[in-house]
Amino acid sequence: MGRPADPARRDRVLAQATDHVLAEGLAGLSLRPLAVALGTSPRMLLYDFGSKQELVTAVLAEARRRGAERLAHGLPPSGATVQERLRGIWTWLSAPERAPFVRLFFEVHADLLAHPEHYPDQAGAVTDWFGPLSTVFADIATGNDDTATPTLVMAVMRGLLFDLTTTGERERTDLALEQFAALLQAPAP
Repeated sequence: MGRPADPARRDRVLAQATDHVLAEGLAGLSLRPLAVALGTSPRMLLYDFGSKQELVTAVLAEARRRGAERLAHGLPPSGATVQERLRGIWTWLSAPERAPFVRLFFEVHADLLAHPEHYPDQAGAVTDWFGPLSTVFADIATGNDDTATPTLVMAVMRGLLFDLTTTGERERTDLALEQFAALLQAPAP
């Protein structure tokens, strides 16, 4: 299929579909109920996106784009301590208004383990963070091309987000983040 006759409509439908998936998740998503929720038809969804999988891929890319855009505005100032930077990122990531993104992130990654063929471009969900986090933590990097620091920061953040999302235990996860920040800021022996 070629480019749709109305790119503005496609963009509008993509924005609505992304909002829907962020609110409802991907589990059990089918075109007919999605089309009804968006005020369109399954046929138009297929016309605009080619297939259900291409629609899902576009929705996930849009959700990641939105998240990256919001992260860029939520990063702490460069003069902040390591602890302040980690706390700022954690506060931003774990804010209640980001809960839909967090749930979708974990839902996609769980499905990705079972069906990697459905998510050919999802490696970016991990590596997209390297640039911003490498910049934020450049002063504690361990080498010229340091991917270890962003990998460590995101691994801890993902683990704490999973914990917070499943248990709701904010105080404990906040304390764990503070302990990690103290460890990361500590001078190497």
